[in-house]
Amino acid sequence: MGAILVLLLVVFAPHAVHAQDPTGAKTGTITDIPAAKAGAPTPAELGDAVGHNRIATNIMWTLLAGFLVMFMQAGFALVETGFTQKKNVAHTMGMNFMVYAVGMFGFWICGFAFMFGGGLNAATLGGAPGVIPHEYVVHMFGHDFGIIGTVGYFLNSKVYDVGVFTLFLFQMVFMDTTATIPTGSMAERWSFKSFLIFGFFISMFVYPLFGNWVWGGGWLSQLGANFGLGHGHVDFAGSSVVHMVGGVAALAGAIVIGPRIGKFNADGTPNTIPGHNIPMALLGTFILAFGWFGFNPGSTLAGADFRISIVAVNTMMAGTAGVLSVLIILYMQGKKPDPGMLANGLLAGLVAITAPCAFVNSLGSVIIGAIAGALVVLTIYIMDYKLKIDDPVGAFAVHGVNGAWGVLSLGLFADGSYGDGWNGVKGNVTGLFYGDASQFGAQCIGTLTCFIFVFVVMYVFFKLSNKITPIRVPAADEIAGLDMPEMGVQGYVD
Repeated sequence: MGAILVLLLVVFAPHAVHAQDPTGAKTGTITDIPAAKAGAPTPAELGDAVGHNRIATNIMWTLLAGFLVMFMQAGFALVETGFTQKKNVAHTMGMNFMVYAVGMFGFWICGFAFMFGGGLNAATLGGAPGVIPHEYVVHMFGHDFGIIGTVGYFLNSKVYDVGVFTLFLFQMVFMDTTATIPTGSMAERWSFKSFLIFGFFISMFVYPLFGNWVWGGGWLSQLGANFGLGHGHVDFAGSSVVHMVGGVAALAGAIVIGPRIGKFNADGTPNTIPGHNIPMALLGTFILAFGWFGFNPGSTLAGADFRISIVAVNTMMAGTAGVLSVLIILYMQGKKPDPGMLANGLLAGLVAITAPCAFVNSLGSVIIGAIAGALVVLTIYIMDYKLKIDDPVGAFAVHGVNGAWGVLSLGLFADGSYGDGWNGVKGNVTGLFYGDASQFGAQCIGTLTCFIFVFVVMYVFFKLSNKITPIRVPAADEIAGLDMPEMGVQGYVD
């Protein structure tokens, strides 16, 4: 007993001198700065240390945000699988799983080069010293129109740089979000081989090309510098570049592949084909909402950009406004609060706020999210009852329509408090309601360009790829379920 008391006194008794630093007040001092003479850094050595820490903070923040966005793949897989029938679980999950690998390799081969090869020097990530970007341009009307980047294929030795690799990871997971959206609209009847071809095509060409025009220094981003249209087409985190591209591709695919067997009656009236697991879909929705904190705040590419807090709060507010908007509409229609529709309301609000999240105030974000919720209900109704287009998870309603609404809303609600120098234009980004009609004009041009370019290219692609391998599975396989015919295993063994 005495020995135990002595031990306790030794461990817990106060000491006059502490070798440790429990408060952290003495941790990280001038002696920790690399210097020729320890504890006495020169101004140049001090400046190098400050610059290094600043870039290290930005790189770490961007990578962590990218990890969050990568986790959104799990959310998409759960949402889409939950909203579809249990006989297709392995197939739907398999597409959401494989799009990660296929998309990454396509983006690594040439997608990243096409998208960012003309603007690899991201200052917040260190300026990519030694990397010389090059954009292929077309000269018209006295101005240069950037079309496609030409540096960075296979992440070769010419772009072997910490800043470039950070940018690649962050942008690769964004691309994967785009690529996975059509797996929802074409679920339960899409041939797996045809899906694989699609994965390479959209990651290597379609997404990178439009992405270059907006984020890679291409012609849409220069509408302001060249023609005085605000700050050019502005999209902070991807309402158009990521979501609208994926949503429009999903629409083209749904039209070409046709509706599921049993979706529409002979007179054209739609039948509800319920998802097999609503809890799974709602869990996936929560994961997506969590990952969106990497998507939107992460797009600052700078951990020291205090605007992160505004972006994060606006993201939350718009998503919840979308949910409440859908709930109110359902009650006004005399319906019950369908959890699936509520989930799409949340996602619609998040998609819509993705472009304007850094440029609007909280009231603007709530209005944008509420309108997004109404749009998703209206669009699903129109597709089912008017256009007769079968979209099992509402991919076009959520990502296509609200991706467009997101970039347009920026041109309306940007309050002029942020964005000085965006796309090389002086002054903050300001929308129509705050005095700059030209910004709305740039947003309209970008939105129209996105829809026309993506829809035409993807419609033609799906038609041509059908000649290579059938885009749709045989009717017998669709009726029985795609797990065994396409994947060789059952998602559920019962």
